[in-house]
Amino acid sequence: MSVYATVGVVDPAVSHAFYDAVLATIGWSSHADFPGWRGYSKGGSGEGFVLWAATPFDGGPATPGNGAMIGFFVDSREEVHAFHAAAMAQGGSDEGPPGPRPAYGPNWYAAYLRDPAGNKLAVVRNP
Repeated sequence: MSVYATVGVVDPAVSHAFYDAVLATIGWSSHADFPGWRGYSKGGSGEGFVLWAATPFDGGPATPGNGAMIGFFVDSREEVHAFHAAAMAQGGSDEGPPGPRPAYGPNWYAAYLRDPAGNKLAVVRNP
């Protein structure tokens, strides 16, 4: 059984370009594309955890959830840096640059950011 999460987008072209670039840094790509919606998974397989970047189904405005965050565990600190750099290059905003986060554990290395629609993302290396 797979699980998924959905983040709302304001401008699908901008957000899909953001996620195409950012998720590519950790080996993810799109596996499904519908008007206003794009699905992403590791290797573009559609298996395992899936992230949907989509316009809200109800036609209302997309807004980020207070306290909501999508986290991606990665294999290296270099991937943390690449993910964060790609996000900044694609119009994301910084919520905490790559670096150690000892409050979460001695090996927790992470970066925090927001996508163009304001959704909060984390990328974490925690061996």
